[in-house]
Amino acid sequence: MASVPSLASSVEQRVADALASALPEAGAADPLLRRSDRADFQANGILALAKKAKANPRELATTVVEGIPTGDLIREIEVSGPGFLNITITDRAIVETLAARAADDRLGVPLSPSAGTTVIDYAQPNVAKEMHVGHLRSAVIGAAMVEILEFTGETVVRRHHIGDWGTQFGMLIQYLLEHPHELDHKSEEEVSGEEAMSNLNRLYKASRALFDSDEEFKTRARARVVDLQAGEPETLALWQRFVDESKIYFYSVFDKLDMDIQDPDVVGESGYNDMLVETCELLEQSGVAVRSNGALCVFFDEYKGPDGNPTPLIVRKSDGGFGYAATDLSAIRDRVGSLKADTLIYVVDARQSLHFKMVFETARRAGWLNDEVKAVQLAFGTVLGKDGKPFKTREGETVRLVDLLDEAIDRAATVVREKAQDLSEAEIGERAVQVGIGAVKYADLSTSAARDYKFDLDQMVSLTGDTSVYLQYAYARIQSILRKAGEAKPAAHAEVALAPSERALGLHLDQFGELVAEAAAEYAPHKLAAYLYQLASFYTTFYSECPVLKAETPEQVENRLFLCELTARTLSKGMSLLGIRTPEKL
Repeated sequence: MASVPSLASSVEQRVADALASALPEAGAADPLLRRSDRADFQANGILALAKKAKANPRELATTVVEGIPTGDLIREIEVSGPGFLNITITDRAIVETLAARAADDRLGVPLSPSAGTTVIDYAQPNVAKEMHVGHLRSAVIGAAMVEILEFTGETVVRRHHIGDWGTQFGMLIQYLLEHPHELDHKSEEEVSGEEAMSNLNRLYKASRALFDSDEEFKTRARARVVDLQAGEPETLALWQRFVDESKIYFYSVFDKLDMDIQDPDVVGESGYNDMLVETCELLEQSGVAVRSNGALCVFFDEYKGPDGNPTPLIVRKSDGGFGYAATDLSAIRDRVGSLKADTLIYVVDARQSLHFKMVFETARRAGWLNDEVKAVQLAFGTVLGKDGKPFKTREGETVRLVDLLDEAIDRAATVVREKAQDLSEAEIGERAVQVGIGAVKYADLSTSAARDYKFDLDQMVSLTGDTSVYLQYAYARIQSILRKAGEAKPAAHAEVALAPSERALGLHLDQFGELVAEAAAEYAPHKLAAYLYQLASFYTTFYSECPVLKAETPEQVENRLFLCELTARTLSKGMSLLGIRTPEKL
């Protein structure tokens, strides 16, 4: 693999060198280079430097320009306004840089020099409960961050912290003990996710009804919780049946989402049971946690309740039971101590922000997090209905995730069928899944995670606007051109002059690596989505202004095919980092 410096970084280096020789006393100076609509780039750093050196900015700018060689990389530089530099680069430099990117499997994108180990906690469904629309964002955002970080060279450990422990299991296990065939399967063949979930749903409702109406059952169920926490073998074996049945269902949903969830990565709340007592002892011995009314608590000056009293983080309740905090703190110890993580990312609903602030601060006080090891909550907003209110069914129920995905696939099938020219029914079905699931993921990922967004399927599967379907069609259109090219093969010709829309497309293609690095550093997949949408838009303009197969010379045909091919590869790579497929034909 060959890392290719971007045109922007090469230009920046030239300007910085010229600044350093014009004003040696300023030391290393930032030229503040950015893309511009007046030229290819504009450098704005001279104003601040001139002010510091008490020099005339226009005169300094002129001196700097004299020190910058032109011809190979830079075609022309002009000083504008009070001392801005407008810089235009050569067509040759654009084509040669893109050719170097095309020659590399990674499109010339470098690996991060500071790569470490990140644990990402995402996709956290609850055992024996149906996944609903609220589970969508954690899964989709987390999976995209895994791909983006791995592409930059980070070692990523996935963790799915499923809700598989707690008092409700007493009720479920006791009911199963008394009705042993409730989770039996109809046949020996593979069980569908739907069958597993309907078994669990039925059992949950029946046990809940009994728990609410029968005091003696309630007493037995509560005693069963104690057995579970003590690790009594029969109770644990029944608990395991609930976990296994739930996994059949979870995996069927993640499969529909086209997500790869591996069994060893599923470490639920129960996975940290053996550490809870020790976690509490360590916190109490170090004075980080103190006893208050019989409970073990951590106090913070900055977090107060409505009554003005401090809101503590309760690690162990007064009855000896452990809260979420004990489990979350034990998980931090495990991820830092055993998994050797230097970054922990929690893809969790913004409504849990206070809990995580307190947990992270407690871990810092205990020394488990420090300057070398950081924890971040990648907090996400709520999925809203078209009316702008939290997404519910007409009956006011939470929307089942499976229903939502099925409907997206149905809508996509209609769109694909309308446009399909030479696809069989089987192919239409396969594309409908790729388009429908892609549409749902992209709508989520193209919004900044922290913001709420409206779930509008009509908008999501639209062929126009900022949708994944628009990007998938751009990709499929390029594949169609490449198939029709016949004898002509994509090839970079550095001597061919570029039209304005070819330059715009080329400059944007060159920024892919910088964008990936930014999305990785800021945990911001929406920045990658925005880049890809702009890429497809630049391509659409290029396609309408520059005939590809009917260009004027054979060299121009090959050069334009080369731009098409590199655009397709960049789109496909970028979309795959978001977890979205790019069908070859649509």
